[in-house]
Amino acid sequence: MKQGAQGSAGTGVPDLPAVAPRVPSQPRAEDVERERCAAPGAARGEHTHSEQPLPRPRHVVQRSSVRGQILDALRTALVTGELRPGEVYSAPALGDRFGVSATPVREAMQQLALEGAVEVVPNRGFRVVERGARELAELAEVRALIEVPVMLRLARTVPADRWTALRPAAEATVRAASSGCPATYAESDRAFHRAMLSLSGNEQLVQVADDLHRRAQWPLVGGPASRHRADLLADAAEHAALLDALVARDLDVVAALVGEHFTGAA
Repeated sequence: MKQGAQGSAGTGVPDLPAVAPRVPSQPRAEDVERERCAAPGAARGEHTHSEQPLPRPRHVVQRSSVRGQILDALRTALVTGELRPGEVYSAPALGDRFGVSATPVREAMQQLALEGAVEVVPNRGFRVVERGARELAELAEVRALIEVPVMLRLARTVPADRWTALRPAAEATVRAASSGCPATYAESDRAFHRAMLSLSGNEQLVQVADDLHRRAQWPLVGGPASRHRADLLADAAEHAALLDALVARDLDVVAALVGEHFTGAA
């Protein structure tokens, strides 16, 4: 139709005799729905008349679970310093360590590369990124720029009972800190911050803040392999103090606590 219209616009192609357009009869809505349900692929131009229905796969969830477990284990090894900054690790070697093939390890490491935790070394494996104090300070600054205004807005609008409902999450961070395990505390700490920011109703904000938070938990090159139990307990105690300020709607204290919390973590 487009080519015919262009020819009649003066492209040198003679006009065709005028013919009244033939409008085909339109199918009823119930007929279309019946055909769509009977042949799901027909509406997309797929040949379905000779295809047999396939059984539901049974191993997809299992494969995904293996990859997820490896990813969690690698993240724990990063937080605890077991995977050392600057070192190169191959997927086959890590697979032997975890008792799995190299494929789920490679997929998990590629996810960590997207998160900025490791970088690909061609024909060798993955190098753990070396981070200095400056990068950690920059992360703290970015987190403060994002979260302080949000927390101040929430402090003005969120009812006190919503903050009180987060007390169990704050107490969970204290228990995690008491364990002395940096990886356990790291997960609990992020869960508490996610719960607070979720009150904003902005899922994109929650995801961005959680990614920055995760990056801030990786150890520094040349620094201690992990934070001490006393540091974890001090960090967890600030959560309860922050909730007290939010319930009281003390904006000055909220701003100070959120900023100091990031600085202390850095």
